[in-house]
Amino acid sequence: MSELSKYLLAHDLGTSGNKATLFSTEGKLIKSIVRAYDVYYFNNNWAEQDPEDWWLAVCETTKEILKGIDKSQIAAISFSGQMMGCLCVDKNGRPLRKAIIWADQRAVKEAALLEESIGSKKYYKITGHRISPSYGLQKLMWIKHNEPEIYRNTYKVLNAKDYIIFKLTGKFVTDYSDATGTCMLDLNTYQWSEEVIRSAGIDSDKLPKLHQSTSIIGGVSEDAAIVTELKTGTPVVCGGGDGVCATVGAGCIKEGSAYSIVGSSAWISMTAKQPIFDESMRTFNWAHIIPEHVAPCGTMQAAGVSYNWLKNEICTLETEAAKRLGISPYEVINNRIKKSRPGANGLIFLPYLLGERSPRWNPNARASFIGLTASHKREDLLRSVLEGVTMNLNIILDVFKEYYNIKELIVIGGGAKGEVWRQIMADIYNLNILTPNYLEEATSMGAAVTGGVGVGIFKDFDVIEKFIEIKSIEKPVKENSAYYQKLMPVFDDSYNALVDVYEKLATM
Repeated sequence: MSELSKYLLAHDLGTSGNKATLFSTEGKLIKSIVRAYDVYYFNNNWAEQDPEDWWLAVCETTKEILKGIDKSQIAAISFSGQMMGCLCVDKNGRPLRKAIIWADQRAVKEAALLEESIGSKKYYKITGHRISPSYGLQKLMWIKHNEPEIYRNTYKVLNAKDYIIFKLTGKFVTDYSDATGTCMLDLNTYQWSEEVIRSAGIDSDKLPKLHQSTSIIGGVSEDAAIVTELKTGTPVVCGGGDGVCATVGAGCIKEGSAYSIVGSSAWISMTAKQPIFDESMRTFNWAHIIPEHVAPCGTMQAAGVSYNWLKNEICTLETEAAKRLGISPYEVINNRIKKSRPGANGLIFLPYLLGERSPRWNPNARASFIGLTASHKREDLLRSVLEGVTMNLNIILDVFKEYYNIKELIVIGGGAKGEVWRQIMADIYNLNILTPNYLEEATSMGAAVTGGVGVGIFKDFDVIEKFIEIKSIEKPVKENSAYYQKLMPVFDDSYNALVDVYEKLATM
């Protein structure tokens, strides 16, 4: 590696597009470019993507981001990528079909077969995850059962970033974090689980070689250099799954540290030395991109989705006012929320607009307002939505608090932009809420730091402190936190009382 090397290139292969981001080795964001690609939704709950769209997006964004940059100064390329997918390729790395992505739910029968063959508790203790159609294993089982010729011709099964690594280096690999998203990795041994694979009836030789996220997989090949305009031999570092890269990008690198990302969905995750196996399986575990660590996690479906629904369907007056004032509708909504006291005058919102993953694991759950009376004001409805999302996330946080003394929570994503919501979080979680300078770049930043550690520019992941700076801290208000502690059991009871109703609605 040249002594002149001073840039780290990260590719974040998301669901809607690829974001190429260039960071200096001093921790400064230089520039960021996004190229969109399509998701093909069909048959109600099927979702696929063309892997060549991923590659085209990587090539285009790389060439664009290199303009005005000496490509010999690129120290490493690394990745964060969408997880829990299934891409079958032949011996030459050619895709045999479109990739089945994380959002696809077709493998319901395969999930049921696993339940019968190995059982949910045992599976959870091996993989760190519940049995679900969402994961790569169940999707591969579906291909074996429904597209046997494609399965027979499959040489390796890859995730999104793994395919791009192959295109750049010719190597078939994955990292431990993405391997946990297949649900074929034994999180206790960091090897492919023979028991899970045997129970699923899958051939283990179709799985790629396992690597640390910080491993240098190879250099950019001559062919790849031509189409990307990268320098031949530029180090390619494995990287990790997007959710786990975000953990590093949020600055959550020490054991016991925790963070939350609030976007369309939301999750709370942390850095730990050992998996957290919740007795009720409310949460799950990823292998971390930091060696010898894991990232316990709980993900809810409709966080920002609930806020966005509120803006679009309820807050038409606020949206019109925002247009006249030339400001964001959320700014007007937040000002209105301030008029309602904590607890929204006894109004509860159950935030299950899209069913629920953590902590309920109920696809039939539905959203509702509980306790609505003629005395409630518009601002009470608005506040209750933000409180409902936050109380739901608090159930996840409480699982982790059973294992670690969590004193503060780093919050990133679009939901971290508003001071009103951050204060609601501080009060409900009864923790200091820390907001860093970069709210939307965490996954790319985590990938870039992984690249820097991989090639030896950085000694370890502590270097993230050069990249981020805490810009605000919201502290809990004692009396508000005390009130929310009384409200949380009522929130829980409200959901439990409606479970049978959800099941009946699902059949109508």
